[in-house]
Amino acid sequence: MTSFGGTASSGMVDWNLAVATATRLVRPGPDVSRDEARTVVAELRRHAKASEEHVRGFTRMGTEDAHDTPVLVVDRPGWVRANVAGFREILKPLLDKMQERRGSSPSGAVLGAVGGKVTGVELGMLLSFLSSRVLGQYETFAPATRDLPAGGPPGSPNGGGRLLLVAPNIVHVERELDVQPHDFRLWVCLHEETHRTQFTAVPWLRAHLEGEIQSFLAETDVDPMTVLERVREAAQSLAGGRPEGEEDDGGRSFVELVQTPVQREILGRLTAVMSLLEGHADFVMDGVGPDVVPSVAEIREKFQQRRAKGASRLDLALRKLLGLDAKLRQYRDGERFVRSVVDEVGMDGFNRVWTSPNTLPTKAEIAKPADWVARVHRRPEA
Repeated sequence: MTSFGGTASSGMVDWNLAVATATRLVRPGPDVSRDEARTVVAELRRHAKASEEHVRGFTRMGTEDAHDTPVLVVDRPGWVRANVAGFREILKPLLDKMQERRGSSPSGAVLGAVGGKVTGVELGMLLSFLSSRVLGQYETFAPATRDLPAGGPPGSPNGGGRLLLVAPNIVHVERELDVQPHDFRLWVCLHEETHRTQFTAVPWLRAHLEGEIQSFLAETDVDPMTVLERVREAAQSLAGGRPEGEEDDGGRSFVELVQTPVQREILGRLTAVMSLLEGHADFVMDGVGPDVVPSVAEIREKFQQRRAKGASRLDLALRKLLGLDAKLRQYRDGERFVRSVVDEVGMDGFNRVWTSPNTLPTKAEIAKPADWVARVHRRPEA
């Protein structure tokens, strides 16, 4: 197993323990034979390769030789390891800051007693929950290692990027929805391949996102015990720790720890970008779908119903706490934005969104696509 310790920030979170805990608690995947598992992996790799041309042709983005980022078909523990590596990298400045503050904070002694091991266990519990829900992901922040290859050296447009397809989750959902496996696997690959195309065809996108995240974290002025308490709330919800009969106050997501006006501005920009990326991927998977996925209409209808209803009250509470309900809105609002702009100015007109950070839509423009068209295409007022 890859080691994630050894830095100053490891005192705040025991990353190795987070991985070990998540791996121990992760739910078993669907029952498949060894031969069936090999078949699924091979088919996902073929679909990922075929999706490159489909997405490139539909979006008019990228070139034939641009997709040098690896495709990794992983199990649930593999997804956990990749995401812990990414979290560790992107959160290091914040955790270093919290580590320094711990020594001078009145809560420092308490947190010191609790230690990074408890935080690691609780983070592992959350990751085990999430690991059974993700179908695929373009992971862009974790540094390249032997176990986690990337598309290029750090600092290159594709540096750190890799496409993850979580095979057991894909099989689980296709069985749950009772849809045609070949079609569903290709449909998922079209969505994830769109994310890979976004990052490989837009050289500044990765650095821009990372810069926004780091600016957000640099503004963070949260007491370490407050962050620890949010992790504990989520973990206790997962473990059924809420006392019987206690009312749920709606919960607060991690992003609702926002403290400053600057952070609220940054979060608004990040929300707009994520809505764009997710909505664009949904738009592409449905746009390409009718030509290559015969049962796309059935898949989309069943999948939308699954997204909307969630599972249990516990699932809904965790979605709120972790901000997953906001992610569902991003799919919907972003897809509506992309569709409206393409209808108005065509695909080439929409692709001006990728020109620079200045042409990205604002949060307000996601809700009012005509305002983005007017700004970027500089249409005179009637």
